[in-house]
Amino acid sequence: MNDWNIQSRSRSCVACEQPFEDGAAYHSLLFAAKHELQRKDLCQPCWTQHQEQKPESSENYLSHWQGRFQSPPPPAPEAIQRDTAETLLRKLTSEDFPQFKGAQYILAVMLERKRILKVQDQFKQDGQRIFVYEHPKSGDVFTIAEPDLSVEKLERIQHDVAELMENGLPPELESENGDPARLKQGTNASNAQVISGEINQEKEGIHAEA
Repeated sequence: MNDWNIQSRSRSCVACEQPFEDGAAYHSLLFAAKHELQRKDLCQPCWTQHQEQKPESSENYLSHWQGRFQSPPPPAPEAIQRDTAETLLRKLTSEDFPQFKGAQYILAVMLERKRILKVQDQFKQDGQRIFVYEHPKSGDVFTIAEPDLSVEKLERIQHDVAELMENGLPPELESENGDPARLKQGTNASNAQVISGEINQEKEGIHAEA
């Protein structure tokens, strides 16, 4: 399974194909499909009918949650600035970057604490805990694997996240994804201090919850 998988919320019901109205209730299901997760969104009437025809006990989905559809906002003009935690997480989860799996998890926790992402569910697969994060405004879902976060590894991840948020992905990785490489000469000291402070707060929270 690709734990960097992003699943976008549909704008219409997968069963009846009717568009979701703003504020309408929907039900989301995650299925294991070969080497990836597959998401299906159902409107409330189709979900009710689905449950009547196929009881939950016969389902093989990994995760289920309910939400309310929010019409996506118009795209904002792209600004030339350092990556935010959200834009960086989207980059890291859009491709296979195994060297940044710890950074993905820390970024997701940061965004959860800022109430940008919400944990909808969690499950275990192949002995590893997987968190299902949803972006309430866009409906996008991120499946993030919980890494081994020892104190020593957290120090390395802290450095990686601060460097990534300040300078973006390494130029060779940006180029491989078809994005223009962004080069910066070193990390701005004041920005690095702010980023490190945020990450230290997340580290303390993770250790407190462990």
